[in-house]
Amino acid sequence: MASVGFMVCISLERYLMITQPLWFRFRRNIKNSVVVCVVVWMLPLVYVIPTFFKASFQLIDTVCGVFLLLPFPLFIFFLVGTSKALSAARSVPADEKRRIVAILVAVLLIYTLLFLPSIILILMEEAKFNPILNTTAFLLLKISPLADLTLYIFIRKGVVDELLASLSCCKMSTNQQVISMSNDMPATCSQSV
Repeated sequence: MASVGFMVCISLERYLMITQPLWFRFRRNIKNSVVVCVVVWMLPLVYVIPTFFKASFQLIDTVCGVFLLLPFPLFIFFLVGTSKALSAARSVPADEKRRIVAILVAVLLIYTLLFLPSIILILMEEAKFNPILNTTAFLLLKISPLADLTLYIFIRKGVVDELLASLSCCKMSTNQQVISMSNDMPATCSQSV
């Protein structure tokens, strides 16, 4: 639940940064970020606390499912709104536009692929008895920290650039080796090829 909450925070931040840049610049501070983080970490208690009071598991599952399903339309809204605002923005470089949209698409994909099967499992009574869906949803939730790490790598500006640069350097050195090998071939070999 906290992971989904932070994914919503990331999407909202990117959306506000693009669509409301002045408001975002003047309202963003450490105090607000700390308050948001505390609230995101406290929201899962809505799911945990009722278990101590012996509440109905059906009610707890429904609350959890609804809580996890609410971000889906938000992710779509943030992606579409940011894409529209970026297409009209002239001051944002093209590579930065691609990076911002890539982050929002990654958030939507992570949510859809990793969390949506569990939400379906929680909300649909018939799905709870399907062992394949149970196992799949469980495994996908277990790899969600890896997806969070991937998302963090996308958010960091220099990491992706360095990764792509190192990959292109490896490709360039391989191409240079092939070119130097073809230059070192005897004239008869290169003429026969």
